[in-house]
Amino acid sequence: MAKFEGVYVAIVTPFTESYEVDYKRLHELCDWMITQGVHGLVPCGSLGEYASLTAEERAKVVETVVAAAKDRVPVVVGSGAPSTQQAVGWVRQAKEAGAAGIMALPPINYRPLENEVVAHYEALASVGLPIIAYNNPHDYKVDLTPDLLARLSKIENIVGVKEFSGDVRRVHEILAKTDLEVLIGVDDLAMEGPLFGATGWIAGVPNALPKEGVELFRLSREGKLDEAMELYRRLLPLFHYDASPQLVQSIKYMMELAGFPVGPTRPPRLPLSPEYYAGIKEAYDFAVRG
Repeated sequence: MAKFEGVYVAIVTPFTESYEVDYKRLHELCDWMITQGVHGLVPCGSLGEYASLTAEERAKVVETVVAAAKDRVPVVVGSGAPSTQQAVGWVRQAKEAGAAGIMALPPINYRPLENEVVAHYEALASVGLPIIAYNNPHDYKVDLTPDLLARLSKIENIVGVKEFSGDVRRVHEILAKTDLEVLIGVDDLAMEGPLFGATGWIAGVPNALPKEGVELFRLSREGKLDEAMELYRRLLPLFHYDASPQLVQSIKYMMELAGFPVGPTRPPRLPLSPEYYAGIKEAYDFAVRG
């Protein structure tokens, strides 16, 4: 049985209009996600704007999410940081806070050698929390290929991979070459991934539509293709926004449309054009009304 099975929402970080972290709203968001049926929460990922948080804010975000979850669902914390030493520090902080696992990027500041990638993950794994390696070759310089993942899978505590390459064929190859759990990382493969063996989905758009995300993943896992396709076709125009560099602004706007506003994004992320927001609204209306 997979350790991190189901829909894990990469939650946004709510801000006030003066760009302060809104911890009360964050607690409410976690509670709402859980009541809507999500299987896990992932704070401090890219969607959580981790790079814009101070060290004190980031630690408090993790503590708030773990406290809000109250052991109802696992909390998997993003460990992204400029250096291995800093990333290890965030893994330790997550462990002390009571997190169930880590979502871990490879080195992000330059194109590392393969042995440097392996050493980075060995250092993170030494803290003792289960790790989901995060493969995002679009935004970072490392591609965790199936062959490299086969090497990483031999490190104790590395149990899964968040697969964000956008190539669903990777699911087959990773499952063939490793014993890792595969969690789809890009929303517009949320149907194909589980159909072909992914046991989890680290999701973006379900910040705004959690029930629909959970239902889509369930139908796909159960192989109910006709029902899954009907829901997937409605959601797909929204899902495409998850693969855009403007995903944070987009998903926060979707949450506003869903009646759960979470404030602005922090600069350097700025509001988008009225035309861009109009496209999101059209896709959102199609998702909820058909």
